Amino acid sequence: MAQSPPVATDESPATTASDNDPVISECQRIGDKLGSVEIEECLDRKLVVTDGRSVLGTPILYKAYPPIPDQRLPLGRVLLIGGIHGDEYSSVSIVFKWMRTLDQHHSGMFHWHIIPLLNPDGLLRQNSQRMNENNVDLNRNFPMRDWESSTRDYWINTTYRDPRLFPGLSPLSEPESNWLVQEIDAFQPDVIVSVHAPHALVDYDGPKNGPHKLGKLYLQLIGTYPGSLGNYAGVQKKIPVVTIELPYAGIMPTAGEISGIWADLVKWLTDNIHVKPYKVAGDLSN
Repeated sequence: MAQSPPVATDESPATTASDNDPVISECQRIGDKLGSVEIEECLDRKLVVTDGRSVLGTPILYKAYPPIPDQRLPLGRVLLIGGIHGDEYSSVSIVFKWMRTLDQHHSGMFHWHIIPLLNPDGLLRQNSQRMNENNVDLNRNFPMRDWESSTRDYWINTTYRDPRLFPGLSPLSEPESNWLVQEIDAFQPDVIVSVHAPHALVDYDGPKNGPHKLGKLYLQLIGTYPGSLGNYAGVQKKIPVVTIELPYAGIMPTAGEISGIWADLVKWLTDNIHVKPYKVAGDLSN
């Protein structure tokens, strides 16, 4: 596996919009692109520049909601990801809404790492596309056993060489997927939540059972694709992967539905994460 830069940690040199032009620049680009995210709203989230970069060198931004000192230990770690596919606008916008909720109500129940936009090149180009700048579907680029034969066979014989689903020439060939794997290894999440659109359902990969419903979205398993994040993390690494498929890529759910999905997700996490004692020693993200 190719080497990648260090991943984000809660003790990373945190440079936010007040003193870092890249954050301001990326928030301006995101705000200009997404009707549901104002530039000031993005800046208000105080995102941090990680060492992750896209093909074009765009920084991957993130926000941590760490344990609160002298309060309860978190039930576990949750990694929340939006914008794996650049043309799924709502998957990015809704994560910003949930970060606003956490900014107001983070209680330390969970230790969050949030990546609102993993594929900035796909989103922020003039004509947004599913793939990254190398025209690779990041959600087909994660490693698995027999990756080359499995992904190639699926791409050729099942999707008939659909260019939107091209898995790349090798696993983790793309800097965005490579960085995310490094982040997963460092953060060691107990659950990964990945937001997509527009299939209007909840998908799940991993041990035990996923949430029956989140808001008005119901569990409907759609299969585990070669090279997908669900295959890599859920099947191989046994990390529960909850995939939220919003109804529309370009239209946000109502405010009530955004809150409903969030409330149901937090309840499911509360009922299903039981990591005791919470591991602090050796955790790079504390």
